Amino acid sequence: MASRKLLAAFALGTILIFGGTAADTSAKQPVRGGTLNYVVGSKIPSLDLHRETTFGVVHPVRPYYSVLMRVNPDNPQSTTDFVCDICTGGIPKPTDGSKTYTFKIRKNAKFWNDFKAGGKSINDKDFNTKLLGGKVTASDVKKVLGTTVNAYDVAYNFKLIIFPPKGVPSARKAFFRMVKSVEAVDKDTVVFKLNFPSGAFLPAVALPFNGIYPKALLEKDPNFFTKNIYGSGPFMFDEYSPGSFVKGVRNPTYHHVGSDGKQLPYLDGVRSISAPKMAIRLNAIRGDRAAIEFRGFPPKARDDLKKALGDKITVQESNWNCGLMFIGNHKHKFFGKPKVRRALSLAVDRWGGSKYLSKIAIVKTVGGIVFPGDPLAATEEELVKIPGFHKDLKKSRAEARKLLKEAGVPDGYTFKFNNRGVDQPYKIVGTWLVGQWKKIGLNPKQSVQPSGPFYASLRKKKDYDVSIDFNCQSVINPLADVSKYISDDLAGNNYANYQDREADRLYDAMLREADPVKVRKMMRKYEWHTLAKEAHVGPTPWWYKINPHRSYVQGWKVAPSHYLNQSLEQIWCTGGKCSHSN
Repeated sequence: MASRKLLAAFALGTILIFGGTAADTSAKQPVRGGTLNYVVGSKIPSLDLHRETTFGVVHPVRPYYSVLMRVNPDNPQSTTDFVCDICTGGIPKPTDGSKTYTFKIRKNAKFWNDFKAGGKSINDKDFNTKLLGGKVTASDVKKVLGTTVNAYDVAYNFKLIIFPPKGVPSARKAFFRMVKSVEAVDKDTVVFKLNFPSGAFLPAVALPFNGIYPKALLEKDPNFFTKNIYGSGPFMFDEYSPGSFVKGVRNPTYHHVGSDGKQLPYLDGVRSISAPKMAIRLNAIRGDRAAIEFRGFPPKARDDLKKALGDKITVQESNWNCGLMFIGNHKHKFFGKPKVRRALSLAVDRWGGSKYLSKIAIVKTVGGIVFPGDPLAATEEELVKIPGFHKDLKKSRAEARKLLKEAGVPDGYTFKFNNRGVDQPYKIVGTWLVGQWKKIGLNPKQSVQPSGPFYASLRKKKDYDVSIDFNCQSVINPLADVSKYISDDLAGNNYANYQDREADRLYDAMLREADPVKVRKMMRKYEWHTLAKEAHVGPTPWWYKINPHRSYVQGWKVAPSHYLNQSLEQIWCTGGKCSHSN
């Protein structure tokens, strides 16, 4: 499959480990016990993995769910190493001209034998009225407690993700444009039939957002998991304090075993602590109230921790499959005009910004719509031909002013710029962009909002003029990742308020092409259309991942995505004790 060959050819940037070493980690035998405290730099917009796109859900919620298949947790830097989670017998080989995938479901994966909401057990006398209070009742929940996860559960979840009914959001339906149907043949077998062969299919199935919920509860209420957690993952949900923390305990019936031949997880429990301010997260690790922040710290924070704690801190670093961009609201005054959107992009000094921002923020590499370094990504020679990536900044900004004038935009025009209240890198990059646009005579007013209101503005209200947006996918899957830029009625994560049938045509043709050389040429046409002709989005420098953690934390490996390796069953702490200053 062409896409798999392309991905296999991709060499990720050097993985750096300072402090503790990979060799030291692998040489030690895991120790069981302890509760891992970790900090999350965002509040949770909802608890539903299927409809959310943010690490703010994955980091606190992923440990409670299983998925059909996943990136190998022992090899998270790989783009092609997938292993079974709920499935068994290995990743299936396609049949029927590479258009049919048959998954066998393991028989020992069970939903937990306990359920809590609001920190209270299902046996609480007012559970229904005060804790559930919706279409799902305590009786419904009791029927699935401890039941085996089967093919009907798996198929139903993927149907909601791929073919969501009206009123049921799905952020990743565009990733599955190649899927014709998904059915449970029997309780042990799920069959995916494709419209056409595609190397983008397996990486899409392996997304960590594809948590398996009980079919019986989804049928009662497809919105149930926005406010409740119930799954078959390595940890059982114990308590949730909105805006504060999510706590889980070891699942004694988890279906994977560790290197010692005993059931995972190694830890007794996990506790994710919400801390949107970076200073709080940094101090939590410095003071040993938390052991790790999985998303990433900026360079100065890394350096400060190393200086303060020495060998008590281990730092893992990696290139990062994540990028911020800015989008204009196509339905708002002026920003529906390609000339205005091109002007916004032409104003931005990406090459100079990369050098400046990489010293203070978790961004570094200049790139287009594909993760830099991937075989499908634009080279520097190709990038500099795209408006907004030229290295003659004076010329670019002169062209930007000309385009604004032609579009009728008055000098000093004020517009609303929507941004997310997360320190790294949203607020830093947003402030930098404001300065860039002022240099072409615009007057952006930045509105920084908490994650919930930010997403509401971006996705539902669409009351912004220009907004920060992001493409932070989990599994490196370029053909699926760039589906974000097709029409908003086809892509669940296109928030720019436009329909572009030419973009749809270009993308669909690329998705169906088997020749990697041709795919790459087609990607350049798609990229030119998206960034230059229509200027639907304006990429900023791609991210760079820096993960300092307490050196007693073992078993976790940095990935090129902050969504991977978040089930946490493989983590252990030396001495069986974590967060030593509790």
